[in-house]
Amino acid sequence: MRLLVTRPDEDAGPLLAALAARGHEPVAAPLLTIRFLAEPAIPPAPYQALLVTSANGVRALGARKGELGRLKVFAVGEASAEAASEAGFAEVVSAEGDVASLVRLVAARLSPADGPLLHVAGSVVAGDLKGDLERRGFAVMRAVLYEAVAAMRLPEVARAGLAGGGIEGVLFHSPRTARTFASLAREEGLGGALSPVTAYCLSQAVAEALAGLPFAAVRVAGAPNQSSLLSLIRD
Repeated sequence: MRLLVTRPDEDAGPLLAALAARGHEPVAAPLLTIRFLAEPAIPPAPYQALLVTSANGVRALGARKGELGRLKVFAVGEASAEAASEAGFAEVVSAEGDVASLVRLVAARLSPADGPLLHVAGSVVAGDLKGDLERRGFAVMRAVLYEAVAAMRLPEVARAGLAGGGIEGVLFHSPRTARTFASLAREEGLGGALSPVTAYCLSQAVAEALAGLPFAAVRVAGAPNQSSLLSLIRD
């Protein structure tokens, strides 16, 4: 199948390769652009662990890692865990799911008495990791290290592919990406072009962000990770 991949360029590489290896024709059509922020500085504190909800949070940490490199990392899923390992963190644990899974993992493995937690994040976050953990007694510091800027229009390759009937499926990894696609598709009058297209969504929240668009089908991965999404396409 010819499939649109809407992930940011920084995150899309492994997915594009995996789809091509399975015989598909993936088309990169990023709807978010990642911009790392130089400020603010991360306040020093006796953090007991680092919380990571996206690979871009780890990448944005970059040279500022310093003493934080000794911390145990709790990552939301496989991509963020892999990024943390590649960045040199020695002890990385993956929740292999979503924010709710990460909250349960942290609450089971850590104690609020052992110190605050540091969450490296973007300017827009999915879920309420900080609030959910604070309600369990943890102190959580969120450091906003990057922003994901939404596209103002669909990439030309996406617009032309959909309008010409050459796209069979679109992959969505986040509610924000799905909302951006929905808004731009409506603005550009492409609703009718979606009737033969299947949307492949990482989670139910992603699928709900596409409500009202006339896709042929909206399919949701059995678990919020890339392996399940790829299995969904295979099935």
